[in-house]
Amino acid sequence: MKIRKELWFGLSFMAVVFVLIGTMLVSVDTITNGHIGLVMLSLVVVAIMLGFPTAFTLMGMGMIFTWLAYDRDITKTLDLMVQSAYKTMANDVLIAIPLFVFMGYLVERANLIQSLFKSLHLAMARVPGSLAVATLVTCAIFATATGIVGAVVTLMGLLALPAMLRAGYSVPLAAGAITAGGCLGILIPPSVLLIVYGATAGVSVVQLYAGALFPGLMLTALYVGYVILVAKLKPAWAPPLSAEERRVTLPPLTQPLTTTGAAHAGLGLLHALKGKRNAQVPTAHILRQLGIVVMPGLLFLILALTSYRAVTTVHPDEIYDIQQIGATASEPSGSDSGGLAEPPADSGGLQEPPSGDGAGLAEPPGASGGIAEPPGAARAEAPAAASTQLAQSTQAPANGASAGATSQPAPTWWWVVFSIFGSLTALFYLFLSYARLEIFKMLLTSFFPLMLMILAVLGSIVMGLATPTEAAAMGALGGFLLALAYRRLTMDVVKESVFLTAKTSAMVCWLFVGSAIFSAAFALLGGQALVEQWVLSMDLTKTQFLIMSQVIIFLLGWPLEWTEIIVIFMPIFIPLLVHFDVDPLFFGLLVALNLQTAFLSPPVAMSAFYLKGVAPPHVTLNQIFVGMLPFMGIQILAIVLLYMWPQIGLWLPQLLYK
Repeated sequence: MKIRKELWFGLSFMAVVFVLIGTMLVSVDTITNGHIGLVMLSLVVVAIMLGFPTAFTLMGMGMIFTWLAYDRDITKTLDLMVQSAYKTMANDVLIAIPLFVFMGYLVERANLIQSLFKSLHLAMARVPGSLAVATLVTCAIFATATGIVGAVVTLMGLLALPAMLRAGYSVPLAAGAITAGGCLGILIPPSVLLIVYGATAGVSVVQLYAGALFPGLMLTALYVGYVILVAKLKPAWAPPLSAEERRVTLPPLTQPLTTTGAAHAGLGLLHALKGKRNAQVPTAHILRQLGIVVMPGLLFLILALTSYRAVTTVHPDEIYDIQQIGATASEPSGSDSGGLAEPPADSGGLQEPPSGDGAGLAEPPGASGGIAEPPGAARAEAPAAASTQLAQSTQAPANGASAGATSQPAPTWWWVVFSIFGSLTALFYLFLSYARLEIFKMLLTSFFPLMLMILAVLGSIVMGLATPTEAAAMGALGGFLLALAYRRLTMDVVKESVFLTAKTSAMVCWLFVGSAIFSAAFALLGGQALVEQWVLSMDLTKTQFLIMSQVIIFLLGWPLEWTEIIVIFMPIFIPLLVHFDVDPLFFGLLVALNLQTAFLSPPVAMSAFYLKGVAPPHVTLNQIFVGMLPFMGIQILAIVLLYMWPQIGLWLPQLLYK
């Protein structure tokens, strides 16, 4: 019987695991409970690779080994299971998962991806490798809205793969763009992975979302840059679109306007409003088109003015008349308030001796008040005091002016953003033809509604206006309204979305229950302490620890999915972060970048199997694997860039939550 290569890999990996287990047990002098915990960890990995359900495997192994750790006490074992389940149920962060998933399924059912892909590839028609670039951008946007890797890869496989193959694209390049782009939802917020990691590591999901934004955009830009570079160096792998494929069909009412001689859409519409114009074109149509033309410039001016006012306005510091505990406030002279007071001078008690008529101690004659300063000292102190008073008098107006200022110069980053968006707006109006106007109208109906919903959800989370759960609820409502606006909201769509949401959420919750039981059993057996002792004994530096941990996660991405890696292995790594002084937020960003390999690393790459399920018969699995390898290299490059410049991920959380 012939065995497939994937099975050979899986069986070989399991054989290596068993060899390592045997070597570990033979090499130690005394087998402790910690070694039994490591055996449990190895058996879990093997069982998952054999195809057993992850959640029930974790629960089963955890219960069996907990029973052994408690000396076969069934009561304590069942108590642990109940406590772990209750801990998961009481975690309010997990409420955001079904809401985000429900939003994703509703957006998917609204059938936005088809019009989005068409409008983007027409807008990027002159970019090298335009179809692959449009595929990556569409995947990034749609993966951000849904967060469901399988759905994005499947839909883009049905839509973009045939289009790229018809255009003569290389099969590996087309397959790699689809599989890599579909996995971007793992990293770009709102990501379910970040919610699961935050709940596991005890890190704020809000800060994780803010930190993952720029690394996600960086990874997308690297993907797009690679495709453009390949299209430039190897034009046969990504041929440019023909003139027929770039052609945009104009509406019947717009076609007569192109005969006036004005190629520029804005000038042509203005010319049609005055003087002699085509009688068959209604004025209302021309005004509607002009309104669409004016919209980007008007939006840019509104955003520029409001943002400039926000960054230049100085908000005065709040001053509260609060006295610190223990501080004494000076009472005004002559105060008759109650409380203890000094006795009167003529009352009894201790007093200073009289200074007159030689009674008591007195200064000797001629002393004139005791020790005095040498001559000239008073003259020397006078100019110094005068200069001090002059300096204080000159500084006071300046300090008062700065303290009372109501505006400040705009920061450099605002001018950079203003210049970028201003240039894009100017280019839009400079090259605005009737065809580009139609493409812009297509983007208005596909791209901008989706982006508005995503920005509203993420903006409310990042700016602190709503918690992830509240923002997820508003996102679910936005997906509901979006499906309604596109007339795709039917009872069947709602029922299917609710069913799939319940299925996915139940899987995640059961994973958390199984992970809690497994982690408790692993710690109870002493496996966590044994791993920490082993890592600390190597005397690693911070850099070496990060490299070792990321290599382990990268290798685990071959046989395991990201959910299994998060719930099983993150509780092992998290306690070590304190010793090596690693920020859990920064570590989570590295892990999120690295865990995309769980869907892209052959031979157990789920995105490859998703694409193979909808690809034409002549597209082989090996071709898909070959196409994914360069994008895996780009992921490693992104991890290196994030490690070298941590501010890529930490700048925004530090800016917003310092």
